Amino acid sequence: MVFKAIGKYKLLVFAALVTMIIQVAAALWQPQYLKNIMKVMVDTTLSTNGKVDQISSYGFGLIAIAVMGLIGSVLNTIAAAKIAQSVSADIRESTFRKIQSFSYEDVEKFSASNLVVRMTNDLNQVQMLLMMVFQVLIRVPMLFVGAFVLSIMTMPQLWWIIILMVVLIVVVTAFSMKAMGPHFMAFQTLMDKINGIAKDNLRGSRVVKSFVQEKNQISKFDKESDELFGHNLAVGYIFSTMIPAFTIISQLAVFGAVLFISTYITDSVSVATDQLGGIMSFIQYMMQIMFAIIMGGMMSMFASRGFVSAGRIQEVLATEPSMKYDDVPDEKLTGSIKFDDVSFAYPHDEDMTLKNISFEIKDGEMVGIVGATGSGKSTLAQLIPRLFDPNEGTITIGGKDLKHVSQNSLKQSISIVLQKAILFSGTIEDNLKQGKTDATEADLNRAAKIAQAAEFIDRLPDRYDAEVEERGNNFSGGQKQRLSITRGVIKNPNILILDDSTSALDARSEKLVQEALNQELKGTTTIIIAQKISSVVHADKILVLDEGQLVAQGTHHELVQSSEVYQQIYDTQKAQED
Repeated sequence: MVFKAIGKYKLLVFAALVTMIIQVAAALWQPQYLKNIMKVMVDTTLSTNGKVDQISSYGFGLIAIAVMGLIGSVLNTIAAAKIAQSVSADIRESTFRKIQSFSYEDVEKFSASNLVVRMTNDLNQVQMLLMMVFQVLIRVPMLFVGAFVLSIMTMPQLWWIIILMVVLIVVVTAFSMKAMGPHFMAFQTLMDKINGIAKDNLRGSRVVKSFVQEKNQISKFDKESDELFGHNLAVGYIFSTMIPAFTIISQLAVFGAVLFISTYITDSVSVATDQLGGIMSFIQYMMQIMFAIIMGGMMSMFASRGFVSAGRIQEVLATEPSMKYDDVPDEKLTGSIKFDDVSFAYPHDEDMTLKNISFEIKDGEMVGIVGATGSGKSTLAQLIPRLFDPNEGTITIGGKDLKHVSQNSLKQSISIVLQKAILFSGTIEDNLKQGKTDATEADLNRAAKIAQAAEFIDRLPDRYDAEVEERGNNFSGGQKQRLSITRGVIKNPNILILDDSTSALDARSEKLVQEALNQELKGTTTIIIAQKISSVVHADKILVLDEGQLVAQGTHHELVQSSEVYQQIYDTQKAQED
């Protein structure tokens, strides 16, 4: 996933690698200049003027190397930042596009809060990983190898000190990484939980406050937060021992180098000069080796968290949508619907929600669906626009099996107004045009009149440009339902499904909506799911569900005479009205 995304930015990658090589070359070149300066300073055979001139030339050389390294560092940071930002933006778009292809079942498998964390926190971790790769992780082995080779070449008799230091640092780093690994793995899981708790609490803030559940919510959040704090603290403790350990090892290596080099110094001035100049370069190369190992170890530990996040994002991208549409030409579907022995169970549910459902709806009919709570009314409605696929049986629209119809054909033919009115941040026009992106003002006015939404929209100063707050919080429940109905009818669908979408309306508004639907959408097949029989009493046909089974169908008058379940519902509601 990441490597594929990086492939688009080969020029930037090349620039990052070249500037990184410049940085490493400058860092490795500098100790050699210091060695030469030291040799000049201790070489008493040169004249004073000669020494000053030579030291000055080496000094300017050091400045030139430093400037070269600085320029390389700045350009490398710019290139690495562009790569990280560009690749993470591409992955973010790909992930969001993939999620849009998911069915309800796929979204529920991950959970909404989990997907949000993957698209935000996990992608930030991947972005940081890319920055580290092109700034540190690739530079570290280059610096390590270069410093190791040059240190041996500078003081070959002290090769064993370098090897011993490397072994000790690698051992400490390995133990530290092993100890930190489980904590980094736990971070993302805990972030998912904390995000979910926070989201549920904010969405249900009215419920929390009305039932005085603030303390319980705080306690639940604190539990997960404290666990995350514990993992962070454990990582901090490991770091607090790592750094002193690295410092002690490096200082002992320096002490050993100085101690043993003193035994090699001879009375020969030229040999002593070489050895004293070499010891400075040797110590600097040791520090570079130690820095490379430490940075490599530390960055690897942080990178492990990035790799975990990359794996979580890859899991989303690799998930094949459970629902696929055939690649067939778009076609105009009629409003006839047929269920043939349809059974359905939600994912991870053992019991069937719908069992052996069979019925037919003619084009242009108004059909009501009634039943007790939990009888499967909304589930049946969600199968028609193919939000889920049945486990058994077939569903056809206009004589076409839903599984062999293009997605565009299906979505253009069906509108569903869900039981819970969902509005998005933006304007009223933005929300209504989700039903028909090219809707004109005349289309908006017509749909708003049918849904009785024009009544309050016309009173707003900005009308369709009026702001819609998050989740439509600046509108009442009835207003949100009327806007949802407007969005559903704006494209003149062949099939309109109203899933208890008038429950928040008063009796007068509900009656006006039904009358407008009958007059303005005469050729539309309308399916009304309702708790109240009064909402479907004039339907051409009423389907009665009970515990996931279709127990009766017919007109209101027929069902009152023939269906015991329908009669019980009707009598109960009539008694309540009386």
